[in-house]
Amino acid sequence: MFRQYPIKFVVIALLMQGMACQPAAQKTAAEAPAFNTLSAEESADGWELLFNGSDLSGWHKYGGAPAGSAWKVEDGTLMLDPSEKDGWQIKGGGDIVTDKVFGDFHLSLEWKIAQNGNSGIVFYIQEDTVLYEHTWKTGPEMQVLDNAGHPDAQIEKHRAGDLYDLISCSQESVKPHGEWNQVEIKSQNGQLDFWLNGVNVVTTTLWDEAWQNLIAGSKFADMPGFGTFREGRIGLQDHGDMVWYRNVKIRAL
Repeated sequence: MFRQYPIKFVVIALLMQGMACQPAAQKTAAEAPAFNTLSAEESADGWELLFNGSDLSGWHKYGGAPAGSAWKVEDGTLMLDPSEKDGWQIKGGGDIVTDKVFGDFHLSLEWKIAQNGNSGIVFYIQEDTVLYEHTWKTGPEMQVLDNAGHPDAQIEKHRAGDLYDLISCSQESVKPHGEWNQVEIKSQNGQLDFWLNGVNVVTTTLWDEAWQNLIAGSKFADMPGFGTFREGRIGLQDHGDMVWYRNVKIRAL
């Protein structure tokens, strides 16, 4: 049988229920990881931020100039604004690279790409613009791409997560354009691994005979410096399209 209670008791019960739930909600929000920060454990393990979420400290345009105005910080993300084109790249853009040089490293970051967009994460870049006009003349690249919209996705070894033009992903784990993808790149003692959204999509060995044969069969065959260096800068590519990066952090190994 349904029992009727005075209204004031119903109101008090609801208020008490809401107060009981409130600390849990606050705790959940407090425990949510903040973007572009390091946990105490990460700091203890030697991780450092490459992007602080506020400005472009630690980055410059390939060749030594300050990062251009098309690279913007918005809502805690590092965003490339393609409003004004300059050939296949962007006015005020160009590839940006880290001020620091890294040997063995473990890189972690998130990216999302605009519809039909293209970008890339390049590593072991040698910043000598006399010998090497572009970052990708020396640095291997993890492809950043809208697989559903960009024509490069029709080319083998050019899809998101691939070791560009060298090795295809073991399986595709990329998310659609407009969604965040989590990436890790680890290079240690000649072993290179890519992870995309938790999946180890590429594993290979650098600098041995098999690596040299990979390069010889690729578009980089006529670039004598490509893939030969054991330390260099990390770069984010301007391929003329809108792209966002965040939570960019690295640990020297």
